[in-house]
Amino acid sequence: MYTVMNRIAVPAVGAEAFEERFAASMRTTLPGVDGLLEARLLRPQQEGGVYVAVMDFTGGEAFAAWMRSESFRAAHGLSGGGESADGAGGGVETFDTVVSVGA
Repeated sequence: MYTVMNRIAVPAVGAEAFEERFAASMRTTLPGVDGLLEARLLRPQQEGGVYVAVMDFTGGEAFAAWMRSESFRAAHGLSGGGESADGAGGGVETFDTVVSVGA
């Protein structure tokens, strides 16, 4: 499994609207993405903390294919030039799963 985490700073005054927009985007753009196992948005528990978007893919190739897809461009409001329409950015980290234990 290949996990991608995107840390997103959101001002407290805009948190509710951010959650609504992000959730709507996920519901619209992620169904049917090849190799996507799960996607989650984590809300910070500490004031001033950052949101974390977590996506689990079958492998790095599936993630790379998603990044080249129309679904990715739609999810991120990207223009034809690959720039974010709203200038948003975040801290993206990628991981390979070493061990996974289910309940």
